[in-house]
Amino acid sequence: MNKLIALSFALIVLAGCGTPSGGQQAAQLGSRAHTSAKLHTELAGSYYERLQLGVALGEIDKALQADRNYAPAYNMRGLIHMDLREYKEAEEDFQQSLRLDKDDSETHNNYGWFLCERGKEKESIPHFMAALKNPLYRTPERAYLNAGLCSKKAGNGKDAEDFLQRALLLQPGLSQALLAMAELSFANGDYTAAKKYFAKFSEKSENLTAEQLWLAVRIERKVGDLNSEASYSMQLRKHFPDARETKLLTHRE
Repeated sequence: MNKLIALSFALIVLAGCGTPSGGQQAAQLGSRAHTSAKLHTELAGSYYERLQLGVALGEIDKALQADRNYAPAYNMRGLIHMDLREYKEAEEDFQQSLRLDKDDSETHNNYGWFLCERGKEKESIPHFMAALKNPLYRTPERAYLNAGLCSKKAGNGKDAEDFLQRALLLQPGLSQALLAMAELSFANGDYTAAKKYFAKFSEKSENLTAEQLWLAVRIERKVGDLNSEASYSMQLRKHFPDARETKLLTHRE
């Protein structure tokens, strides 16, 4: 799920002219340091997306050499440490990023997901809500999705459904939200809704996992669609002959 939280990066090139003096020179030096830190952080993000984590860390080192107070660099490094399972370092970086910029939505979203993954689901929700306070936050559906998934993980189905519905209002085709809603609907006994959400999810998913196919089989059994049940069962047997879910096919609920 860690990619549910990966940052979007855009390169900005600044051009300068003239010969500065005095305060202008100091301001320009500060601007150059900020621009260099931003550029190296964006490069780190590109390497992170390609799973070149060592190279990404090298770019973050360059970013922080240019500007030790550039908050997004700590946020990016937190994500890298999180993928490397260096959890102490990740938490320190997320917290440092928020000390430098307490209103940054990306960091709140990423730190919230970090807390959720570390079994601190209840502590994660306020960070997702903090991310959503910013009207300029470009991907609010991600914060709603993460809040929904973490509420679901914590066993709070009502809040999970509310957050996931909000995510789907903003992005109707958000596959992870559709799957989570199918699971919640099935657990709540609303099998018609579960079938609807799973159908939309499967349209956007090329390769269903054994767990997802098993959910589909159980949904179709509950709604009495024998043809669809047989189709999903066949896929499960064909692609995952040794999976635990395949062994459960003979057991009806």
